[in-house]
This record gives sequence, structure tokens and C-alpha cells, in this order.
Amino acid sequence: MEDDSSATVDIVTKYATYEEFLDSQVTRIDLSYLEDEELARQLVELGYHGSGEVIKREEFYARKAAAEQQLQSRRIQAPKLASANKDITDPLLRELADTEEANRTGKMTTIIFIRDENSRHQEISGYIDYAQRLKSEDFEVYFAGKKKLLPKPTDLSYYNWENQTCYSNNTPNFQSITNNLEGLLFKSKRDRKIIIVDPNAKTHGDNTIRKEIKTDKYIQVALYCHTTRRKT
Repeated sequence: MEDDSSATVDIVTKYATYEEFLDSQVTRIDLSYLEDEELARQLVELGYHGSGEVIKREEFYARKAAAEQQLQSRRIQAPKLASANKDITDPLLRELADTEEANRTGKMTTIIFIRDENSRHQEISGYIDYAQRLKSEDFEVYFAGKKKLLPKPTDLSYYNWENQTCYSNNTPNFQSITNNLEGLLFKSKRDRKIIIVDPNAKTHGDNTIRKEIKTDKYIQVALYCHTTRRKT
């Protein structure tokens, strides 16, 4: 079944017409002997010549139609990106746009660290599970610049520096680990790898890359991009 599917997609991507498919199995030597392009095509179609699979005209177009339907189905099933068709200039939002699809499909899980002020001009900081927020919120308002992305008490971690309010939560993708000597850690629920968020750490964990984002819209921003190996 897998081979048939691959062959079907090859027909769609390589050959626009049945004649092109037949021509792909006709060599220059064939033409030099036969001296007739149409005759060479007929021999391939009848199975008397050609190195590839013998496919009748009706079967070729039936496969082509099935393959086009399969490709269309994949396009429909692809996740809708909130960052699509947006003119994004902010460095943080550009990074989030670049990793949106990977976070939606489970190929990557990104932790966003943000330190900034809330609407009351209180300094807050927190760690956000990007993939969880993508599922629970409409991110178009962020990518369009209509709303500022800030940590919430329901995120992985939240701290209000003025009133010293602190929250720590587990999410569908991460477990918060607070009772250890190394400080705050997060454990991926997909592959059980530990994400070390200490900016001074030599490593931030297996398959995890830390990116410091320079932007004038926040006091401090960093991304912890964790590539997951387990299938969703």
C-alpha cells in the first residue's frame, strides 16, 4: 500500500499528461531505431517496451485524480496558522511565527520566558507553554499586534515581583519541578526529557535550545525550543 501511494504521488508531481509518462520510458536509442515517437509510446503502453510500470491511460488518470484528492485532503487537514499572511516585525513574534506549525503538530514544544510589566505597571515574569496557548487562545490578535503576549497565573510559572504572588502549574506538555536544588525545571511529558531554564547553565537539556530574544517591547524574553522525538 505504501509503494502504491508513493507511485501515485510521483505521477502527479512528475507527469502532467499520460503522454509525458510514456515519454519518460522512451530512450533516444529507442527513437533512433523506431524513428517514430508515437509508435514508441504505443509499445510502452502495450507493455512491449519500457523499463517502468505498465499503466493504461484510464488507470493513469484514475491514479492522478486519487493523488490530487489525497494532496487536497492533506492541505485541508494542515493546521491553520494564526501567523499566516501577517506583516510581522517584532523579533519575538517572528520567532513564534517560525515555530508555530511545529508547535501545533507536536514536532516541537516551546517554552516562552517573558519578563515585563502588566497593565498595572507591576513587574511580572513567567514561563508559557506555547503549544498549550496556541490551542486555548486565538493567537491572531498577538501576531496582528492587537494584544501583547504576557504570562498568566495559569501558565507553567507566574511571578508578580511587586506583591510576590507565585503560581506553578503543569500543562499537557510539561510538568513543573520546583522542589530541587537546581532551581525551576520542566519535564517534557512527550519524551520525559528535562528542560533546564537557568540562563547560566552549560546545557539546557537534551534536544533543547535556548534563544535570547532582543526586543524593545519587553524587559526580557527567552525561548526554550525542545524538539520532541516521540510521535504524537
